[in-house]
Amino acid sequence: MNAYLALGLAIVAEVIGTSALKASEGFTRVGPSLVVLVAYGIAFYCLGLVLRTVPMGIAYAIWSGLGIVLITLVGFGVYRQTIDLPGLIGMGLIVAGVLVINLFSNSAGH
Repeated sequence: MNAYLALGLAIVAEVIGTSALKASEGFTRVGPSLVVLVAYGIAFYCLGLVLRTVPMGIAYAIWSGLGIVLITLVGFGVYRQTIDLPGLIGMGLIVAGVLVINLFSNSAGH
């Protein structure tokens, strides 16, 4: 499996797990709690595959940067959570950092 495809799957699984974590209400609801366990299991399995070929710092930068943005979108769309301008600017800087790493760094392993 392509490392960046596996990383994408890891990120999606982590976002699903984090969303279910919110829905589990502190692990008091069984269904969302099971989704958390399965989703995080998939996320870490896929991340483990990624780390065979992609440097750890690069993989984690992409994982965390895209995860932050996606989970913020889920929070906005599903849970009606808002984010202020400084939060948006900060996330923009995170995305910019991930882009710089992937477009210009020799460490990204392209």
